[in-house]
Amino acid sequence: MDKAKTIINDIKNGTIKPIYFLMGEEPYYIDGIADFIEEHVLSEEEKGFNQIVLYGRDVSIDEIVSNAKRYPMMAERQVVIVKEAQDLSRTIENLVAYVKDPQPTTVLVVCYKYKKLDARKKLAKEIKKTGVLFESKKLYENQVPDWIKRVLASRGYTITPKAAQMLTEFLGNDLSKVNNELQKLQLIIQPGQQITPQLIERNIGISKDFNNFELQNAIGARDIKKAYSIVQYFGQNPKNNPMVMTVALLYSFFSKLLKYHALSDKNQAARALGVSPYFIKDYQLAARNYPMKKVSAIIGTIREIDMKSKGVGAANIQQGDLLKEMLVKIFN
Repeated sequence: MDKAKTIINDIKNGTIKPIYFLMGEEPYYIDGIADFIEEHVLSEEEKGFNQIVLYGRDVSIDEIVSNAKRYPMMAERQVVIVKEAQDLSRTIENLVAYVKDPQPTTVLVVCYKYKKLDARKKLAKEIKKTGVLFESKKLYENQVPDWIKRVLASRGYTITPKAAQMLTEFLGNDLSKVNNELQKLQLIIQPGQQITPQLIERNIGISKDFNNFELQNAIGARDIKKAYSIVQYFGQNPKNNPMVMTVALLYSFFSKLLKYHALSDKNQAARALGVSPYFIKDYQLAARNYPMKKVSAIIGTIREIDMKSKGVGAANIQQGDLLKEMLVKIFN
């Protein structure tokens, strides 16, 4: 996220605000900014007396303010970091008085994960005047492959589109999990090396041939033999291939395919569908195999299978059997 980079670059250049209120659904950037401040604002010698880490469940707003108001010892400033501050959501507005007149020698960092302040209330408005109010928004899954590509590029690596899609399908939009896997891969490859599906299969354990992304492609191409092989594998390994993920991915694919059919200008398909241009060929092929009316019926089938997988209208049906039933209805 560009704003997170801007905040870190400002700190590197010596522009340090007295308050950083970091909030939102995506903890990755909140942790990233807080960790950077914790590691770089003070020298190692200064940290012993001048860096304090508090936890929302253990402190009150008054205790936070008391710590923030004290003066640094043998240093230009002190750093007070409040982690898990969302536990103070009922009383967080009581921080207003301090925010209006913050201690200039204190850097107060508040990590308010999975929630955000009400922009209409005083605290949010006052923070904007004296400090930094940062909202870390959750990425949609279709934005994650591009995020992976950009993160790796900043570290001197590249990744194939298919490999980025495999990681997204397996890990979802939890950026912390994705980043952990990327760091593992970086330990075993050389800078500049490209991350491929084969590399992911060997080192992360995601099958390059038997995964939801390959199932989607097989169905889109009407490769019946391959599709049945994949669902057979899923049925034999249900814990590693949960039904809910398969249904969600296929529903998303066919919903986008329906939109693709409706586009008057197919040249703008990548932007309209929110996918990488690399994958438009998959939608072009699927559109030839499934007319709009059939796509609408398939979406209904996927919804029906989803309900059955949750026990509605069916009882004790194995995942593999439900997937086969779905394929029969899709291919007929």
